[in-house]
Amino acid sequence: MQRIRQCSFVRNCLFGIVVATLPTSLAALETVLTAPGAPKALVERIEDTASVTTAESRGLDTPLELLSAALSDYTTIVQILYDEGYFSPVVSIKLDGKEAAELSSLNVPNQINKIVIAVKTGPTFTFGQAVVRPIATETVLPEDYATGKLATTGAIQQAASAGVQGWRDAGHAKAEVSGQKVIARHAQAKLDSRIDLAPGPRLSFGKMYIKGDSDVRHRSVEQIAGFPTGEVYSPQQVQKVGTRLRRTGTFNIVSIEEHDTPNPDGSLDFDVYLEDMPKRRLTFGLEVASRDGMELSTTWTHRNVFRRAQRLRFEASLRNIGGAEDLDGRIGLRLDQPDRLGPDDSTFWSALLERRNTDNYNVTVTSLAYGARRTFSDRLYAEASVGFQWSDADDAYGDGRKFRYFILPFRSEWDERDSKVSATSGYYLDARVMPFVGLSDTETGLRMFADARAYTSLRTQGRLVLAGRVQIGSIVGPALDGVTPDFLFFSGGAGTVRGQPYESLGIPVGNEVAGGKSFLGLSGEVRGKITETISLVGFYDYGVVDTSSFVSSAAESHSGAGLGIRYDLGGFGPLRLDLALPVQGDTGDGLQFYIGIGQAF
Repeated sequence: MQRIRQCSFVRNCLFGIVVATLPTSLAALETVLTAPGAPKALVERIEDTASVTTAESRGLDTPLELLSAALSDYTTIVQILYDEGYFSPVVSIKLDGKEAAELSSLNVPNQINKIVIAVKTGPTFTFGQAVVRPIATETVLPEDYATGKLATTGAIQQAASAGVQGWRDAGHAKAEVSGQKVIARHAQAKLDSRIDLAPGPRLSFGKMYIKGDSDVRHRSVEQIAGFPTGEVYSPQQVQKVGTRLRRTGTFNIVSIEEHDTPNPDGSLDFDVYLEDMPKRRLTFGLEVASRDGMELSTTWTHRNVFRRAQRLRFEASLRNIGGAEDLDGRIGLRLDQPDRLGPDDSTFWSALLERRNTDNYNVTVTSLAYGARRTFSDRLYAEASVGFQWSDADDAYGDGRKFRYFILPFRSEWDERDSKVSATSGYYLDARVMPFVGLSDTETGLRMFADARAYTSLRTQGRLVLAGRVQIGSIVGPALDGVTPDFLFFSGGAGTVRGQPYESLGIPVGNEVAGGKSFLGLSGEVRGKITETISLVGFYDYGVVDTSSFVSSAAESHSGAGLGIRYDLGGFGPLRLDLALPVQGDTGDGLQFYIGIGQAF
């Protein structure tokens, strides 16, 4: 017995010495892959996946490492072939003419110069039987998992997932695959597949337990989440709970995990793990226009005021820095309260103090409002509020004019764009309606405005994008001189017609210009990528302002066109430079340029 142990010890020592003295690098390793009759895509997939063919890039260079890589590649390559529908393959991997599977790690060659991988795919298999049982009523199995279709392991996996998901959608939270049987009939090139499912009992939602390190009060979390205790289990409801919590912008992590074991009463409890975002956030913005000068803006946000996931947003801006008009700006405040109403509803307070100095009017605006917001989905919301607005204005109709309003603003936003900062497909609609009741001899009326945008890349994967925008505004009720100038409509500048000075088109009043009661703006852009980060843009803008509540053929109009360049800054959107000239109208002349971050629309 002692002698046997001594021999074993000596053998192990010798093996260690041999391995330690093997070469640590190779001279020139030649790797050859042959797969007669195999599709090019399949050959490329094997080349990109196999350990031997990628040995150099992965730093595998010793004989022992190459042998280990070759041994693992048998399984890797066979699995790839199964994925593509080849269930009778023959795979050979030879190291300097010797089959890798026949070599021992105790007898590794001192050097490996050539590796040859030979693959015989055999015929593609089709499904003979393709069965999933039992399945829930509304389950939709993959089209590729059916008799006569190409048999792949991917189709089997997708069918199993679809079967389990079907039962989960029907309330069976613990549904699982209980068994699988796959038989390859080589003579007929057929694959018979059967997947057995275990639905388990139909469950209902139990309790939600709040975990993690969050400063938000549990009562507020419960109010925001709207956890559906007592309702039949549904994955969609679980997703809604997570979406509601993330929507607040308070949490960095929202993880919802169901308990492994249901309760005796048929309910299922959940743990919700929360981690807060940094409570405060500070941002800055900058835009430059040739005539209007520079605009600086900043926002300061507190994400968890009073520990109730309330979001306080303070914004401030300075405009016309170095521009043709007097310096002006605004200060705004908004407090969103997501735990006041139902899980998809919130309330908010807003306040604004703004001074606008333009060539056509000067106005100081103060407003205060309280409202509610309903979120229908991540893409659609609506909100309504009540409040007061005070305006003191100097305009074409006189100086020191005062307007006092009780306002009821309504707004809805529907955003189906693929990107908020640089869309290539989809559409966007912002609709606003505001009845205003005049106080202290101020006239009463209705203001409406809509901004619609659409995008298409013409199946070029974003290389060429067509973008269009329509803006429509109208005021119904008061006379033209009975409305605060900040309610009226002007055209010109970066937001309406580039190439024309800011708010240069309005309604002539003697030697001055006032805003109109209606507005129509049209914009079109062609955006083409030059490189992955640089794009060129051609654009044309058109604007109309009228004295009546609806634009007529006799209305004053102007237009502008130009070229732009965009440099992609990633998630921030592109850095934008637009150069524009007036095309039609007498409101401006000469070149205008605009610099900012994000697309023009």
